[in-house]
Amino acid sequence: MKGVLAARGWKLTKSLGQNFLHDQNQVRRMLAAAHLGPSDKVLEIGPGLGPLTELLIQEAGEVLAIEKDQRLFDFLAESLSGAPHLKLLRADALDHLKTQRRWAGWKLVANLPYSVASSLLVQLADAESPPDLMVATLQLEVAQRIDAATGSGQYGVFGLLLRLRFQPRGWFKIPASCFFPAPDVDSACVTLERRTRPLLPAALEAPFTRIVKRGFSQRRKMMLKLLKQDWPEDKVLTAFAETGLPRTIRAEDVSLEQFARLTELLVK
Repeated sequence: MKGVLAARGWKLTKSLGQNFLHDQNQVRRMLAAAHLGPSDKVLEIGPGLGPLTELLIQEAGEVLAIEKDQRLFDFLAESLSGAPHLKLLRADALDHLKTQRRWAGWKLVANLPYSVASSLLVQLADAESPPDLMVATLQLEVAQRIDAATGSGQYGVFGLLLRLRFQPRGWFKIPASCFFPAPDVDSACVTLERRTRPLLPAALEAPFTRIVKRGFSQRRKMMLKLLKQDWPEDKVLTAFAETGLPRTIRAEDVSLEQFARLTELLVK
């Protein structure tokens, strides 16, 4: 990687979160987590110089790699020219995901750009039809927020929005030394599997998001006081009672399943 960049006089763009995973042992661990086969369709965001892409096209039946940086896109188009099953797309992935909302039957396998990793995962999770599986490298702190326990300081909106549709299936830590250039933080690869049985019907997902965001809008306040801004107090109290929530509870102590039940009761 250093040789390729030096030969072309390229400097990586920090604002794009360009930290390339070069450790092949870690790349193979990602592949193993994705359980790829010839019938799989894979979405890769931010392929960079293509070390993961090269292995994906060997394992999967179809690979769509989205790269925003024109220099890297041109390099991949040349170095992977004629590669079977590969489609390269030069685009801003966040913009593309706003228009392409159907990912049923796909798997995300990617070393995501740190600067937009959280937003990309939320967009995919919120798609009209989300991917079947997401295997992605993120900052360690972001990975810990996804799988945070109720009542912990890392438990919050981000993890709840992802876990409404996806179940965490584990993660492993990746040291900073496995990337070039090495980031200032450690990373982790997370595996998220789409739920086969939704916690809520599609019509209640938007109200769920509204309730979760309102509940965490002032983290140290009692959730009852916050929800009263959107619903009558008597209705909120009744929903709390039926969900088994004390009136003094804060959002950080409400489980995903309780938020789902609260949504059903408040919207009914």
